[in-house]
Amino acid sequence: MGIRNTTLAIFWLALALFLGWDWVNSADINHRHEPPLFAAGSGQAPTGGHCSAF
Repeated sequence: MGIRNTTLAIFWLALALFLGWDWVNSADINHRHEPPLFAAGSGQAPTGGHCSAF
């Protein structure tokens, strides 16, 4: 195995271990209590450039 293949194998193994650890240790997400994506924000009127002008 070359150094590139070894490095890639270590990377994917570390990523898989991290995702597994995160899956086991994170709390479940209750999708019914989350706002819809378009409603996520501070609730204040936007200010700034022309795109946010009413």
